[in-house]
Amino acid sequence: MSLFAFAPSRGPRWQLGVQAAIGMAVPIAVMTLIGQPTLGFIAGSGAFTVLFAGAAPVVERARVLPLVGAGLLICATLGALAGANLWLTSIGIIGVATATAALAFGFRLGPPGPLFFVLVFGLSGQIVGQGVIAPLGYVSAIAAGCLFSYLVALSPLAIRRVRAREPRPLREILPGPSFDDASRLLLLRVIIVAVLGVLIGVIVDPHRSYWIVGAAVAVIGVAADRRAAFQRGLHRMLGTVVGVGVYALLVLLHPSGLWIALLLGVMQFSIELVVVRHYAIALMIITPLVLLLTGAATGQIGAMDVALERVVDTVVGAALGAASGVLHPRASAGSQRN
Repeated sequence: MSLFAFAPSRGPRWQLGVQAAIGMAVPIAVMTLIGQPTLGFIAGSGAFTVLFAGAAPVVERARVLPLVGAGLLICATLGALAGANLWLTSIGIIGVATATAALAFGFRLGPPGPLFFVLVFGLSGQIVGQGVIAPLGYVSAIAAGCLFSYLVALSPLAIRRVRAREPRPLREILPGPSFDDASRLLLLRVIIVAVLGVLIGVIVDPHRSYWIVGAAVAVIGVAADRRAAFQRGLHRMLGTVVGVGVYALLVLLHPSGLWIALLLGVMQFSIELVVVRHYAIALMIITPLVLLLTGAATGQIGAMDVALERVVDTVVGAALGAASGVLHPRASAGSQRN
């Protein structure tokens, strides 16, 4: 995973990119048109559902994605209930990171692993804690977004040859729960960075703990490899720094209304095209997307102090995630790849 070269292609990803873009943009556009843009931005987070099991046949994704959506909804509910209570939020981050990592690694869910479950928990607490929306309204919007994205992911089933494929049983698609040495180490790393990230957050700003932990979990990924940990950490740091610069340029355009829906959709599509080939470039797009999405939901688009905080949090979290890679033996070639 070099900074100066693209990884080999793993096959076309445009279809997954289109699905993610639709799942993100359409709820925002529709709710903006009816005068409820905040609900649209929250529902747009449901697009995270389609990012899982991207390489699996559609008939098998139809069995996996409801579980993913349910997991995201549970995390959103817990985050919304924790709200502004910093102790509940801190404990919840550790619990959510540990539980979702155990499930993701134990059942071989694959990329993007536990990352979005942690982020959804943290974002839910942040948005509800600021009084932007009541917990029930927030959870309802997330549920609607996950359901819509699931239906978008299933849209290829309209083609006869796609739905004619015989799916494997769910226990074969998601074998487990079982842990080998690699998955146990990955889980241990997530637990360590979650605890340390929350402790650092208590010192810096408890409201930012989820971003520190999320950055660390993203660096860990699903690759049981020491070298991969350091490389992903470097990509995460540099990509985020440049991404904040991209965000600063975008806010000069004062995106709003349907334009921001289109912009976020294009960004989500672009991320899916490059994320498996060059992580740093993907982060250059992911960072402004998340900042725009959360800023729009909370009415804080253009808040550069928040953007700069994200740089600090990402550097700290990425360093934690990379440092945890030393738990893997030097000779390990990695039994899993992200």
